[in-house]
Amino acid sequence: MSDELKRFGESKKFKERAAEEQYTIIVGPQHPHTHEPLSYRFALEGEYIACTDAVIGYNHRGIEKGMENRNYLQNLYIVERICGICSAGHQGTYVQVCDQLAEIQDDIPERAEYIRGIIAELERIHSHILWYSILGHDAGFDTFFMITWRDREIVMDLLELISGNRVNYAMFQPGGVSRDIPTEMYPKIKKDLEELYKKVQYHWEVVETSRTFRARLENVAKVSTEDALKLGCNGPTVRGAGYEFDIRKDAPYFMYKELPLRVCVYPNGDVLDTTRVRLDETLNAIEMILASLDQMKNGEVKIKFPKRVPPNEAVARSDVPRGTCIHYGISDGTNKPYRWRIRAPTYNNIPTALYRLIGNNIADIPVGIRAMDPCYSCTDRIMFVDLDSDRKKIVTGEVLNHLANRGRLTKRNLFNL
Repeated sequence: MSDELKRFGESKKFKERAAEEQYTIIVGPQHPHTHEPLSYRFALEGEYIACTDAVIGYNHRGIEKGMENRNYLQNLYIVERICGICSAGHQGTYVQVCDQLAEIQDDIPERAEYIRGIIAELERIHSHILWYSILGHDAGFDTFFMITWRDREIVMDLLELISGNRVNYAMFQPGGVSRDIPTEMYPKIKKDLEELYKKVQYHWEVVETSRTFRARLENVAKVSTEDALKLGCNGPTVRGAGYEFDIRKDAPYFMYKELPLRVCVYPNGDVLDTTRVRLDETLNAIEMILASLDQMKNGEVKIKFPKRVPPNEAVARSDVPRGTCIHYGISDGTNKPYRWRIRAPTYNNIPTALYRLIGNNIADIPVGIRAMDPCYSCTDRIMFVDLDSDRKKIVTGEVLNHLANRGRLTKRNLFNL
């Protein structure tokens, strides 16, 4: 562990440290840069960041609890809306858990597994292009933003062609997929993806050759491989820091083991290398979709999923555009899950985003935060913290309801349970 990371972990409370500095600024929960609610606090020494902190907890939608009151098919609608840009990622992870709970994971038709992978990679393409488009806007390069946003329409149109929707595609379901991809669509899909491949190559050329844009990204918000692992980051963030890890390769699902998957790794840990990772992954996603269309054979696309799922428990991991998405479920013999737990990738990337900004200029805050491709609304967790003693307490919903209904939800009662 580096000395800087050790100081980051052992520093005083933020409010005490911030009092020693010249100035503190707050970014979010309502701010032009943070389109979703999360509050960043930066203590400054002149124009440089001396200390960072973040407060989550502004958006509780009760999705996990809601899933316990709906059947497995109804929950498809909910999980798809955990994150608008990772909708297929969450739904794809959810159906893997459902398949395991019903013990039908080995019977899923091969064609269905290919189609699941195609939709997941189309979403990766649209998410990554959206990310580096907005990165260009954050860095003041709006021409790049407009060009890439225009080119992103190609993949959005393909998703609409295949599923009927540009966002929230409703393609996954336990036991397979909801609809097939007709072979008549193959020529258009291939033609459009080949065109998009050339455009993404041009996007990469712009990143590498535009001196002003590159200067806004290179050696900005750096994090070493060791520190990135200590902080628990995942996905393109950790791959951009030089660590080779991708669930699609290390624990293959769908049909990834049959596809030309490259784990895209770059060593410097700055915003530029994080950008290179996503550009490279976009090109590789196109290559895998084209290979899938050539390899998959005609056949069934779904099997029957039981109305009542026997008692069981299962966990699944997927590599979604922002990193590793984890779903854990428990069944109890009914048509509804007994318990469901979701861990979105941004939750593990926030500490890295805070740490990597220390020592950077205040002007680097937008691109430094953007480097992790944040999605806050799928991240929130709740924990009670006594700011005076730094004690922490996690309680059940039943306890909260009990105290609240009796007018006894006070700090003293909560921490003396």
